[in-house]
Amino acid sequence: MKILVINPGGTSTKIAVFEDDKQLFKANITHTAEDLKPFHKVFDQFSYRKELILRAVTEQGIELKELSAVAGRGGLMEPIPGGTYAVNDRMVEDMRNAVHGEHPSNLGSVLAKEIGDELGIPSFVVDPVSVDELMPMARISGISDLERPSWFHALNHKAVARWAAERVGKPYEECDLIVAHLGSGNSIVAHKHGQMIDGSGGRTNGPFSPERSGGLPTYPLVELCYSGKYTHEEMVAKLSSVGGMYDYLGTKDAQEVERRMAEGDEKAKLVYEAYVYAIAKEICSYAAAFEGKVDRIVLTGGIAHSDYVVREVGRMTAFLAPMEVVAGEFEMEALALGALRVLRGEETAKVYQ
Repeated sequence: MKILVINPGGTSTKIAVFEDDKQLFKANITHTAEDLKPFHKVFDQFSYRKELILRAVTEQGIELKELSAVAGRGGLMEPIPGGTYAVNDRMVEDMRNAVHGEHPSNLGSVLAKEIGDELGIPSFVVDPVSVDELMPMARISGISDLERPSWFHALNHKAVARWAAERVGKPYEECDLIVAHLGSGNSIVAHKHGQMIDGSGGRTNGPFSPERSGGLPTYPLVELCYSGKYTHEEMVAKLSSVGGMYDYLGTKDAQEVERRMAEGDEKAKLVYEAYVYAIAKEICSYAAAFEGKVDRIVLTGGIAHSDYVVREVGRMTAFLAPMEVVAGEFEMEALALGALRVLRGEETAKVYQ
């Protein structure tokens, strides 16, 4: 069965075609600022991106009529449990109206449905960013006006968690795992019997990352917000895009930070050691969710390529559980495999409502 996978980003549309679980080809269609200038909203880009996708597939010699399904990246939709969802009209309308904000990923499900409908084949999304499986206790923040959110790299989390479960020799739904996605942003999540029951993301809590602040000292943060030193927009940027390592060292490149360490830069060494320590500390904090009985700790994301990070995090968490490393991101594979599980009857497609 051949599956077309569509993953729209801000300046690119990643596509791939899989035959069962084997990737036949992938392409990264880039969009310059000039290309996107005529479009005022994300949804205005729909026809433009669709035409490029279909052209790229046919140029690879793949007949569209050979496709069995289309899987798109899920956008900012209503909070839902993880799994593979059939794209329906309600989902399309929510993406069209940007109910939870404008984002290029909102196009993923709509592109999948239109292409799938034209070919008479099903369309799916898999583990969108809005996946919310937090247990009630994990939502309580300490101020009744604020609820802890579920804002994780759900697609990659679920994919590597399933892989780690295979290594353990049990179904994902029977495993207890702590998965740490380490990239430009972090998300560290407790996966208990197939559910992401607690976790942290780099814009709300948890350790800082190359560009995000992570959790901060709350009272000093309030004082800083009202000090007049920064505008509202500048504070939001400090939390989400120019905080973390960048705020200390002026770079978001972890490899560059490691090079500076090797050259004797003491500040780079301190900040990077603090980064690794904070990751290990956050991982260990989720031991309580499993009463200390954890099957595996899993490191994933781009920074999991770092021997230093893997070695040091592994050293500090070795008492808790063995570690598996699945470096990089597996979003395209995860989308294809989610659709494939439904096509094979191993999983039933969920309904978005």
